Order: sequence, then C-alpha cells, then structure tokens
Amino acid sequence: MSLAMIIFFFSQVATPGPANMALLATGARYGLRPALPFVAGVTVGKQLLIWPLGFGLMGLAASVPLLFEVLKWAAAAYICWLAWKIANIRLGPVESAAEAPGFMAGLVVHPLNPKAWAMITAGFTSFTGPDVSALQATATISLVLLTLQAVVHPVWAAAGEQIARFVAGTAFEPFLMRSLAVLTVASVLFVLFGGESRCNATLLSLSILSPLAGLTCALCAPLMPG
Repeated sequence: MSLAMIIFFFSQVATPGPANMALLATGARYGLRPALPFVAGVTVGKQLLIWPLGFGLMGLAASVPLLFEVLKWAAAAYICWLAWKIANIRLGPVESAAEAPGFMAGLVVHPLNPKAWAMITAGFTSFTGPDVSALQATATISLVLLTLQAVVHPVWAAAGEQIARFVAGTAFEPFLMRSLAVLTVASVLFVLFGGESRCNATLLSLSILSPLAGLTCALCAPLMPG
C-alpha cells in the first residue's frame, strides 16, 4: 500500500460520477438517515468488482472483444438513462408511502458504473506488480476503497440532504438537477473517450455480465422516482 495509491483512489471516490450522483440525489430526495442502507449497498457493491478483477477477470475482455464493445456501450446508455431520471427529479417532500432505495438497490450501482470499472482496473495496473500476489493486491485495494467509500459516500448523501433544504421548490432546482445529470453523463463520456486505454474502456462493459444486471431496473427504480 502506498500514499500514491491512496491519493489516486481518494481522487476517484470523492469526485462526481454516476454513483456519487445517485447518492446525492437519494440524499436530496429522502434525507441522509433513510438513505443509509442505500449508501451501505453502494459501498459494498464495489467489492463485487474488485475481487473478480483481482483474480483474472480482466483477461476475459481480450478474449471476446466484440461482445464487450457492445456491452460497454449498453452500460454507458444505462447510466445516461439514469442521468435523464436525475434531471427530472424534484426535491419536494416525497409521499408518505414512498420508501428510500435500500441496500440491494445500492449493491448494483457500482457493477453498472463505468467509472468504477476504470478506477479499479487502473489501480491494479498502476499500483501492483508481478512480485505481488493476486490475493495481497486484491485485499489491499479492497481495504483502501472500502475505507475511503465508508467516509466519502455518506458525505455525498448528506450534501444532497442539505442542498435540498435550500433549493427545493425554488427556480434554481431544475437547473441544479439538470447540472447533476450533465455531470453524470460527462463522467461516463470522460471514461469512454478521455484517454483510458482501449483495454480498460472495454472492461467497462463487464458490468453488464454481472448476475445482478437483470435485476437492476427493478431494484434501482425507487432510486429515481418520477
């Protein structure tokens, strides 16, 4: 574990991306306390990427390039659809029967998050070497990211709650939500076109192969109420 690795992962975890935008929107819509199960799910969900990638899943992208190219764009399209939903959220009080998305809804966010795939693969390629065992490298990256997420993710949800108190029902509200949507799309486009290697970009499509992918729309629907 190096300071450079920690700084790199902190810069990735703390900056805007699809997951943080979802946390911000959930906190704004429901408040921090009801959003905590969702926050926990998002935090744990990244582990569903770290361990398979650490034990060789990255090599799969090279063996079926066309399939993963298609799935890469499918993942990006899904995130853009979520961004459209964010743009249309309004932060007024929710109906009493409405419930905040729970742990399982949060669990599938990172497996479908292109930024997460790029971040983790960059971490493995940049901060581990052939002299480090797969178990040691994976466990180190897992611990660093879990710790950083446990600190940073609740802050995004809390920020959403505070923002909602000031802008809900004001003329600034539509502008804010559309700006968040634009940031979400921009984070995906940056990963796809911002200089990542072709291999790393192809790896983004692996998210669609997650066994949870088929459940995503149903589980994440409460996240973006219409």
